[in-house]
Amino acid sequence: MRGAAALVVTAVAATGCGGPAAPAGDRPAPSGSTVAAVPDIRAEAVRLRTDEVVGGRIQLRITDTGDEPFTVTAVALDAPGFAPLAPTAVSAAFVPDRVIDLPTPHGDVMCGVKPATSSARITVVRPNGAVEELRVPLGDAVLQRVHREDCAAQAVAGAVEVRITGLVAEDEGLAGRLTLIRRAGDDRVVVERVGGSVLVDVAADAPLPLEAGEAMTDGPVRFTVATCDAHVLAEAKQPYLFPWEVRLGTAPPVVVDLPVDDRLLGALTDLVARSCQDRGGG
Repeated sequence: MRGAAALVVTAVAATGCGGPAAPAGDRPAPSGSTVAAVPDIRAEAVRLRTDEVVGGRIQLRITDTGDEPFTVTAVALDAPGFAPLAPTAVSAAFVPDRVIDLPTPHGDVMCGVKPATSSARITVVRPNGAVEELRVPLGDAVLQRVHREDCAAQAVAGAVEVRITGLVAEDEGLAGRLTLIRRAGDDRVVVERVGGSVLVDVAADAPLPLEAGEAMTDGPVRFTVATCDAHVLAEAKQPYLFPWEVRLGTAPPVVVDLPVDDRLLGALTDLVARSCQDRGGG
């Protein structure tokens, strides 16, 4: 369950963390009002590659800008456009100038609410034992991007289902059909392009339109292994993440992730194993 478990923190400018984690507090409603700067604490919203892999979270990059140490024991987002979550218990000890990234879940996007004027809600324990509940202003760029991307993905998923069908293993690849099935509405839907991943190249006929009034369309798609480099194979965090650019009606095109079901995942895993064995792993 999001928001309740204690999370590991990552030191950016220096190492060190400690102290007991505080219990999660009650769930507040986001305010969206202007938040005054906190004299000795700076906060920034950051999304790392690992956050994109995990989904549903960002990092609160906290800096001790004052002259005294403190410990952060809970974090949460106060962000219009996102469902509020209860604070997440953490344990991060700060000294002056120390910067630590605190993994912080965000709630589901609310696409009818404009994301703006976000803040971090943090529980701070001072050296004398005093506990403070603080709201620290955040820049809005990262959360606005997350909101925009998630809402675009919801709009696409609501309008059309995309499947990879008719999979056939070939000597040096995996062939199939990129199939679009209308779910709702009657807008023209166009797949402008399909991109490859760090491990697998994708070749697809594009643009691929689903015309107004059509219920289904499809076109050829082929997957081939891009690399068998041992380091890439071991370190790839998103080996089968394929971005595809799609246009709904007259709206600007958006980039979402191609759904990879269990059948496609198994076929891609087999393809990489077979191809890299044939190439001798490199």
